[in-house]
Amino acid sequence: MRAMLSIKPEFVKKILLGQKKFEFRKVLFKQKVTTIVVYATKPYGKVVGEFDVSNILEDAPQSIWKQTSKYAGVSKAFFDDYYYKSEKAIAIEISNFVTYSEPLTLKKFDHTIKSAPQSFMYLQ
Repeated sequence: MRAMLSIKPEFVKKILLGQKKFEFRKVLFKQKVTTIVVYATKPYGKVVGEFDVSNILEDAPQSIWKQTSKYAGVSKAFFDDYYYKSEKAIAIEISNFVTYSEPLTLKKFDHTIKSAPQSFMYLQ
């Protein structure tokens, strides 16, 4: 199964530079997702590439930070703020990122997608 994630452009850049190897979320997929298509949010607003999900970590935020901090791509303060009052953190491990030769608008990527996902959406 494939899913599309909305990711802020500054984090997409860190993924491309190899500085960010984990994407953090508060909610885990209900279906088994093996590939993530990356939508860089506005102001960029384009589908830029995709990656394989090599692992999904789910644990208390402090445990996840200990496991991922080297390649989190975010500061500890940002991480703590994101998971403030959360009992669970999810880290999606990024592998085999493929950048599309031409970034695509949502309409060009799939004409049935009407708007960018708030967090994620499953793809057919």
